[in-house]
Amino acid sequence: MSETAKAELTRPASVGAMLLERVEKSGPQEAFRYLEGERWVSLTWRETKDRAYVLAAGLLDLGIEPEDRVAIASGTRIEWILADLGVMCAGAATTTVYPTTQHADVAYILSDSESKVIIAENADQAQKVLDHLAELTQVAAIVLIDGSLDHEKVITWSELERRGREYLAAHPDSIDQTIDGIRPEHLATLIYTSGTTGRPKGVRLIQDCWTYEGVAVELYDLIGPDDLQYLWLPLSHVFGKALITIQLRVGFATAVEGAIDKIVDNLGVVQPTMMAGAPRIFEKVRARVMMGASHGLKGKIFNWAFDVGYKTVPIRLAGKQPTGLLALQYQLADKLVFSKLKARMGGKIRFFVSGSAALSREVQEWFYAAGLLILEGYGLTETSAASFVNHRRAPRFGTVGPPMPGTEVKIADDGEILIKGPGVMTGYHNQPEATAEVLTDGWFATGDLGELDDHGYLRITDRKKDLIKTSGGKYVAPQKVEGVLVAACPYISQIVVHGDGRKYISALITLDPDAITTWAKENDLQVDDVATLVEQPAVRQLIDGYVTEANGKLERWETIKRFVILPGELSVESGEVTPSLKVRRKAVERKYSDLLDGLYDRD
Repeated sequence: MSETAKAELTRPASVGAMLLERVEKSGPQEAFRYLEGERWVSLTWRETKDRAYVLAAGLLDLGIEPEDRVAIASGTRIEWILADLGVMCAGAATTTVYPTTQHADVAYILSDSESKVIIAENADQAQKVLDHLAELTQVAAIVLIDGSLDHEKVITWSELERRGREYLAAHPDSIDQTIDGIRPEHLATLIYTSGTTGRPKGVRLIQDCWTYEGVAVELYDLIGPDDLQYLWLPLSHVFGKALITIQLRVGFATAVEGAIDKIVDNLGVVQPTMMAGAPRIFEKVRARVMMGASHGLKGKIFNWAFDVGYKTVPIRLAGKQPTGLLALQYQLADKLVFSKLKARMGGKIRFFVSGSAALSREVQEWFYAAGLLILEGYGLTETSAASFVNHRRAPRFGTVGPPMPGTEVKIADDGEILIKGPGVMTGYHNQPEATAEVLTDGWFATGDLGELDDHGYLRITDRKKDLIKTSGGKYVAPQKVEGVLVAACPYISQIVVHGDGRKYISALITLDPDAITTWAKENDLQVDDVATLVEQPAVRQLIDGYVTEANGKLERWETIKRFVILPGELSVESGEVTPSLKVRRKAVERKYSDLLDGLYDRD
């Protein structure tokens, strides 16, 4: 990195220092918006700092010292953000715990991280700790955000705040002094991987990882202080956590609400200019819009509008605008169809950002045809999330964009993507051997395969460990096949492509309950429940047609020869999907091994 680049990436020593800089610049301006009952209320930056200071002081009163771990086990809500900022201002480190994590894994994470205080959303989350308290001897206190529990180690959120106010009254300069002592190399976060390939590993991210993310995105000029973000992503995931840190640096406001089923409704009320999400969210929106306009005159107008929209895609991606008759047609298409879709998204969206998993190019182009831009990005827990992202002024579909300022990339001889930069973790907690396997001279081996185009944009081809080798010696990338099929069929919710080394591959498919139920009623099929519906021959025939259509877009050895429609969607609760909506491929294959074996046993 050049000296000029280093100067541009000059950053505060810690997240706490970054918060103070933001308050100095934007104190009375809105920082966060959240629901209180049915009403959206706001916090200014100064109010956010004051509340974070009270929580930080409360943690100091509980005996928290520099780099001690404080775990947060909660869904996405304003208290998660305030608690994390409180931990940062106390000089401690946040341990992230997904609220869906089961008892045994919660105990493992808390023990491995040596977390001394646990901030739990409710009694159910607290009970996961209490059930293993005998082995978690380091736990000093459990703080309940909601409710109360009669236990000597449990205190309420309001009690933590009370203790914090009293501590500040006795030690008014304590938090400022603590922040002054935090160094860039101090541990900031232990984020435990979501376990798609085994037991979670604690990723050690230091203060400098997060402050780098904020400064790099600011330098990239992707989002500005006047933007409004809608945030629903799980904050225990690196993607959600990065968005908060970026906000501290850039200064935009964020509306926080973790309920996935309320995203579209809330977008209409909040009217954000930007939202990040996983591909599954965009796939669902597209499928439901397509289902709602599939018949009669409305369907014809809808299809005409998108035919026009698709014609403008290459023109607009080249930085130009359609002219002549096409321009007039696009204006009419926007008035009749696209404006209604944009209104459902709040009417003010400048762009979406997609991460956590591969985004289908077909889905991306569908939204862009309607005038809605989705920017695909790429990063891992081990790289503090944002390592690559397309820019809104120069997107290249099918890629995840160029590396962020200060991040380096190279492609290994076997195609694996290697990343180096300030965002890369210092290692896995308590796992030096696992660290040595992926870190060499500062280069992190991602486990993903990819290639760089002539503009320096990265294209992800697949996970190294997920490649399927057929008996004919051909390699199949599951994500490519899955993306083509999801894009082709509005009824498919999830798909897991599988191969066992034979000549062909198979798939497990789940259907979107709303979409397939609507189709069934329109076709006079009896609908008792989705599990029964998917067994009907007409449904099988419908999906078989889409599989055949998708196969026509694939190489011969990539095509799906056989498939099973599962009775319901894969879920977080069942352990088949991570909280960031990535399919746990190995877990699904284990659970449905008999069904998969049956697909090959017919030979």
